[in-house]
Amino acid sequence: MGKYIVGRILNMIPTLLIVAIIVFLITRLLPGNPAAVMLGPQASAADIKALTEELGLNQPLYIQFVDYIGNLLQGDLGNSLTYNKPVIDLILERFPNTVILAVCALIISIVIGVPAGIIAARKQNSIFDYLFTTFSLIGVSMPIFWLGIMLVLFFSVNLGWFPATGMGSMEAGAGDFFSHLILPSIALATIPTAQFARITRSSMLEVISQDYVKTARSKGLSEFIVICKHAFKNALTPLLTVLGLQVSSMLGGAVLTETIFSWPGIGLLIIDAIGKRDFVVVQNMVIFIALIYVVVNLVVDILYKVVNPRIKYSSNKGGS
Repeated sequence: MGKYIVGRILNMIPTLLIVAIIVFLITRLLPGNPAAVMLGPQASAADIKALTEELGLNQPLYIQFVDYIGNLLQGDLGNSLTYNKPVIDLILERFPNTVILAVCALIISIVIGVPAGIIAARKQNSIFDYLFTTFSLIGVSMPIFWLGIMLVLFFSVNLGWFPATGMGSMEAGAGDFFSHLILPSIALATIPTAQFARITRSSMLEVISQDYVKTARSKGLSEFIVICKHAFKNALTPLLTVLGLQVSSMLGGAVLTETIFSWPGIGLLIIDAIGKRDFVVVQNMVIFIALIYVVVNLVVDILYKVVNPRIKYSSNKGGS
């Protein structure tokens, strides 16, 4: 297990390097001169040229890339061109907001999706199962940008129950904070809820037909104990895979959700940076999101071993 973890950590290096190369090239291909965007439409050609040289944008790409990788290896993510502060400060400022939104959406997804999947598996081919299948398909297929707009239109504009945009503050009271959190959390939780429910249902259908589950029932154990203690534990592995992907996506910045609700997280930060041609923020935020993905995947692989000790790991292969 220890060798596997060390091997996976070492494998992160080429993965992140490839991501760094791709995002570096893409940000340099974005139309528009960052210096011209920073100075505004009234800037003279001389001013734009001077700022371009100051930012090092006039240097050959390979020199810019070497400097960029060198700064990354030193833990220096550079300074934002438009926010006039270090990128690491922007991450520390915005990432907790994304974590709050992601955790709330994840709780909603698990609390609703997992029990719904278990019940659907227990009542296979019933009316509930058919309704569950229909709603889960709708949830997976529903565009987040459309759902977010509909939530704002119905609950904010028409009913006036919740604020339409922004993030509340605990200084203004818990009510203000949670009222701002409800709608974006529901929007962000829709697809994960449907996916958790579908995966849970499929996994439970495979497990509840196994002999050890029938044996547990024959011993006179209650159905609740049979499902929760024996069946669900062995159906967790596929669910952990989906959980890892969803956590990575949420922590990586729910771009659409944060944009619609003006939630000040890293997703909205990336959109603002792209619009302002702030390539320093864009490329480093993508690296940060890639790091989140590989770390979460590593944690999920470790959880596999905790949930199912029969899983064997090797340092060269994922798992078998």
